[in-house]
Amino acid sequence: VYSLDGLLVFGLLLVCTCAYLRKVPRLRTWLLSERRGIWGVCHKAAVIGTRLHVAVSVSCLLMAFYVLVGK
Repeated sequence: VYSLDGLLVFGLLLVCTCAYLRKVPRLRTWLLSERRGIWGVCHKAAVIGTRLHVAVSVSCLLMAFYVLVGK
């Protein structure tokens, strides 16, 4: 998380993980129902992941290619 690459990877993983957890009904009510605090950040990341799923998946693929080949 100390470099821009690490920050981007962390952000993409957070968005993808929260969007996946939003699809599980029990976890959605338990984890993502709060809209303030740290769980609010997870809720907002889940909303971003579900609304922009095409852009998030393309950026995950580009980041994976960069990490595997570029570094």
